[in-house]
Amino acid sequence: MSDDAADPLKLIALDADDLAIVSAHLQDAVLKAADIVYLPREKRFALALRRFDWEGAQRGQRRRRLTALHFDRVQSVRSAKLDKNDPDKVLNLLAVTFDLGEEPAGDVTLHFSEGAAIRLSVECIEAQMKDLGPVWEAVATPGHPDGA
Repeated sequence: MSDDAADPLKLIALDADDLAIVSAHLQDAVLKAADIVYLPREKRFALALRRFDWEGAQRGQRRRRLTALHFDRVQSVRSAKLDKNDPDKVLNLLAVTFDLGEEPAGDVTLHFSEGAAIRLSVECIEAQMKDLGPVWEAVATPGHPDGA
């Protein structure tokens, strides 16, 4: 029996609409500060996440999978409410948004729980999300209080 939800997902984002789809798939992904890297010379920002498989959840499966997300053409990176001295603190990704500047440039913001955020100033949106392989049973389905 084939399990479509177990097939690796690979998405490319080249505009705000594409980025919204990536954001939906990454909602409630967890990672640690140690899983984030910025390579200024390569203009690349990358992170490894453990995303919740929302497609599988629609079929009653609770799973997480290891996923990579990277952005190219990154000019600078700023963060707020992130403790760089605690690389093992677990971060919960809530959304990825884009604010247009001088077209096609702008700011991509990764919004985390507890008000933490990472803002990438980009020449344009050029991102890729790719499942890396391992799939495991999740302890619970992420939930949000009303209005969150």
